[in-house]
Amino acid sequence: MSTSRLRLFSYPKCGTCRKALLWLDQQGFSVGKGTLELIDITQQPPALEELQLAFNSLGRKRLFNTSGQSYRALGAAAVAALSDDEALAALAADGKMIKRPFAITDAGIALVGFKPEEWQAALGS
Repeated sequence: MSTSRLRLFSYPKCGTCRKALLWLDQQGFSVGKGTLELIDITQQPPALEELQLAFNSLGRKRLFNTSGQSYRALGAAAVAALSDDEALAALAADGKMIKRPFAITDAGIALVGFKPEEWQAALGS
């Protein structure tokens, strides 16, 4: 892998997160090797700066976990009415609002959701 370190925000009960972890292990990323920092997104959401980075590169819509309870409780119309700053603050305050897994490389590349082809392109081989 060309990237030496990855911060991965995930949720232990999330099947997609588990798939991403398995794939990352196969690519040489692991907590034991010091190449992967695994963070429970519900306990410690990404920092506002990390969310801003993802927002700038991926766009607002991709950051929201639209199938999650927190998003549904707020409602799509209410989320759409938020300013960009308010949307980022809402994401930073509630990790369950963020589409997962959410990853940031040491090179500043943001990844959200798990699509192996996207992750492979972003992380290199």
